[in-house]
Amino acid sequence: MSGEYAFSARTRVGFSDTDAQGVVYYGRYNPYFDLARTEYHRHLGRPELGVADFAMRASTVEYHAPARFDDLLEVFVRIERIGRTSITYDHAAYKVDDDGNGDLLMATSKQTLVLIDLAERRAVHVPDAFRERISAFEGTPV
Repeated sequence: MSGEYAFSARTRVGFSDTDAQGVVYYGRYNPYFDLARTEYHRHLGRPELGVADFAMRASTVEYHAPARFDDLLEVFVRIERIGRTSITYDHAAYKVDDDGNGDLLMATSKQTLVLIDLAERRAVHVPDAFRERISAFEGTPV
Protein backbone atom coordinates (compact mmCIF):
# COMPACT_ATOMS: atom_id res chain seq x y z
CA MET A 1 0.00 0.00 0.00
CA SER A 2 2.47 2.67 1.13
CA GLY A 3 4.92 1.87 -1.68
CA GLU A 4 2.58 3.59 -4.11
CA TYR A 5 2.56 6.82 -2.10
CA ALA A 6 5.37 9.13 -1.00
CA PHE A 7 3.35 10.77 1.80
CA SER A 8 0.72 10.02 4.44
CA ALA A 9 -0.87 11.70 7.44
CA ARG A 10 -2.57 10.04 10.40
CA THR A 11 -5.79 10.94 12.13
CA ARG A 12 -8.06 9.28 14.65
CA VAL A 13 -11.82 8.90 14.20
CA GLY A 14 -13.67 11.13 16.64
CA PHE A 15 -17.07 10.37 18.11
CA SER A 16 -18.60 13.26 16.15
CA ASP A 17 -17.36 11.61 12.92
CA THR A 18 -19.69 8.64 13.40
CA ASP A 19 -23.36 8.21 12.54
CA ALA A 20 -26.26 6.42 14.25
CA GLN A 21 -24.92 3.10 12.97
CA GLY A 22 -21.63 3.67 14.80
CA VAL A 23 -19.50 4.03 11.66
CA VAL A 24 -17.82 7.02 10.09
CA TYR A 25 -20.43 9.11 8.31
CA TYR A 26 -19.58 9.10 4.60
CA GLY A 27 -19.21 12.89 4.44
CA ARG A 28 -16.48 12.86 7.09
CA TYR A 29 -13.94 11.24 4.78
CA ASN A 30 -13.43 14.46 2.80
CA PRO A 31 -11.98 16.27 5.85
CA TYR A 32 -9.56 13.33 6.29
CA PHE A 33 -8.48 13.72 2.65
CA ASP A 34 -8.22 17.51 3.09
CA LEU A 35 -5.97 16.99 6.12
CA ALA A 36 -3.64 14.68 4.19
CA ARG A 37 -3.50 17.07 1.23
CA THR A 38 -2.75 20.04 3.50
CA GLU A 39 -0.01 18.11 5.34
CA TYR A 40 1.43 17.01 1.99
CA HIS A 41 1.85 20.66 0.97
CA ARG A 42 3.18 21.59 4.42
CA HIS A 43 5.77 18.80 4.08
CA LEU A 44 6.87 20.37 0.78
CA GLY A 45 7.24 23.78 2.42
CA ARG A 46 3.95 25.12 1.06
CA PRO A 47 5.10 25.90 -2.49
CA GLU A 48 4.56 29.56 -3.34
CA LEU A 49 1.59 30.21 -5.59
CA GLY A 50 1.53 34.00 -5.39
CA VAL A 51 -1.96 35.48 -5.40
CA ALA A 52 -3.51 32.15 -6.43
CA ASP A 53 -4.82 29.15 -4.56
CA PHE A 54 -6.54 25.86 -5.34
CA ALA A 55 -10.33 25.43 -5.39
CA MET A 56 -12.13 22.08 -5.52
CA ARG A 57 -13.57 21.22 -8.92
CA ALA A 58 -14.43 17.52 -8.56
CA SER A 59 -14.31 14.84 -5.91
CA THR A 60 -15.15 11.15 -6.04
CA VAL A 61 -15.02 8.78 -3.08
CA GLU A 62 -15.36 5.01 -2.93
CA TYR A 63 -16.06 3.33 0.41
CA HIS A 64 -14.50 -0.07 1.00
CA ALA A 65 -14.97 -0.82 4.73
CA PRO A 66 -16.55 0.97 7.71
CA ALA A 67 -14.28 2.87 10.09
CA ARG A 68 -15.48 3.28 13.69
CA PHE A 69 -14.95 5.59 16.64
CA ASP A 70 -11.31 5.74 17.82
CA ASP A 71 -9.91 3.90 14.77
CA LEU A 72 -6.49 5.16 13.72
CA LEU A 73 -6.44 6.05 10.03
CA GLU A 74 -3.44 6.59 7.82
CA VAL A 75 -4.41 8.66 4.81
CA PHE A 76 -2.05 8.40 1.87
CA VAL A 77 -1.93 11.09 -0.80
CA ARG A 78 -0.10 11.59 -4.07
CA ILE A 79 -0.42 13.86 -7.03
CA GLU A 80 -1.55 11.85 -9.99
CA ARG A 81 -1.57 14.58 -12.59
CA ILE A 82 -0.82 18.26 -13.03
CA GLY A 83 -2.64 19.85 -15.94
CA ARG A 84 -2.38 23.35 -17.32
CA THR A 85 -4.54 24.89 -14.57
CA SER A 86 -5.50 21.90 -12.42
CA ILE A 87 -4.05 19.20 -10.22
CA THR A 88 -5.49 15.75 -9.47
CA TYR A 89 -4.84 14.06 -6.13
CA ASP A 90 -5.20 10.37 -5.36
CA HIS A 91 -6.02 9.39 -1.74
CA ALA A 92 -6.34 6.11 0.14
CA ALA A 93 -7.40 5.83 3.80
CA TYR A 94 -6.32 2.71 5.68
CA LYS A 95 -7.12 1.56 9.19
CA VAL A 96 -3.98 0.81 11.20
CA ASP A 97 -3.52 -0.41 14.74
CA ASP A 98 -1.82 1.70 17.40
CA ASP A 99 1.53 0.07 16.56
CA GLY A 100 1.20 1.29 13.00
CA ASN A 101 0.47 -2.16 11.58
CA GLY A 102 -2.40 -3.15 9.38
CA ASP A 103 -3.62 -2.34 5.95
CA LEU A 104 -7.41 -2.48 5.85
CA LEU A 105 -8.51 -0.15 3.06
CA MET A 106 -11.40 2.04 4.23
CA ALA A 107 -11.91 4.58 1.41
CA THR A 108 -10.27 5.98 -1.72
CA SER A 109 -10.72 9.32 -3.41
CA LYS A 110 -9.72 11.31 -6.46
CA GLN A 111 -9.97 15.07 -6.21
CA THR A 112 -9.27 17.66 -8.89
CA LEU A 113 -8.52 21.21 -7.83
CA VAL A 114 -8.13 24.22 -10.11
CA LEU A 115 -5.59 26.97 -9.47
CA ILE A 116 -7.44 30.28 -9.42
CA ASP A 117 -6.41 33.89 -9.14
CA LEU A 118 -8.02 34.90 -5.85
CA ALA A 119 -8.85 38.46 -6.91
CA GLU A 120 -10.10 37.64 -10.42
CA ARG A 121 -11.68 34.26 -9.52
CA ARG A 122 -10.41 32.74 -12.77
CA ALA A 123 -8.18 29.78 -13.58
CA VAL A 124 -4.45 30.44 -13.97
CA HIS A 125 -1.49 28.30 -15.06
CA VAL A 126 0.18 26.06 -12.51
CA PRO A 127 3.71 27.50 -12.07
CA ASP A 128 6.65 25.49 -13.42
CA ALA A 129 8.42 25.75 -10.04
CA PHE A 130 5.42 24.04 -8.39
CA ARG A 131 5.46 21.27 -11.00
CA GLU A 132 9.19 20.74 -10.54
CA ARG A 133 8.94 20.53 -6.75
CA ILE A 134 6.11 17.98 -6.95
CA SER A 135 7.88 15.87 -9.58
CA ALA A 136 11.09 15.85 -7.54
CA PHE A 137 9.20 14.74 -4.42
CA GLU A 138 7.04 12.14 -6.16
CA GLY A 139 10.06 10.79 -8.04
CA THR A 140 8.27 10.86 -11.39
CA PRO A 141 7.04 13.57 -13.74
CA VAL A 142 3.37 14.37 -13.08
